[in-house]
Amino acid sequence: MIQPQTYLNVADNSGARKLMCIRIIGVSNRRYAHIGDVIVAVIKEALPNMSLERSEIVRAVVVRTCKELKRRNGMIIRYDDNAAVIIDQKGNPKGTRVFGAVTLELRQLKFTKIISLAPEVL
Repeated sequence: MIQPQTYLNVADNSGARKLMCIRIIGVSNRRYAHIGDVIVAVIKEALPNMSLERSEIVRAVVVRTCKELKRRNGMIIRYDDNAAVIIDQKGNPKGTRVFGAVTLELRQLKFTKIISLAPEVL
């Protein structure tokens, strides 16, 4: 569960390394974001000489959470970290590679480009 002030790792090669969630996109009074939700975040750490810089406000989609995800077939999926992929206004990722595993639920939410870039889909 991701809420405002939560730090996330960046799971792509866009240049950012750490994000801090500042808002959850969608319903106005929503408290938590789960896998597949779009958030507004500020970049807290970034690599030098890249397109994204520190303190820049971006949109990102959550791809991994420490809180477990339950599927209809009874399977429970849990990750070691909270991670997100930075996207543009159209929903396409800004990076060209995605690091680490992502879940299959992103396909139902129309983030197929992120799934195609990921090395492993669970």
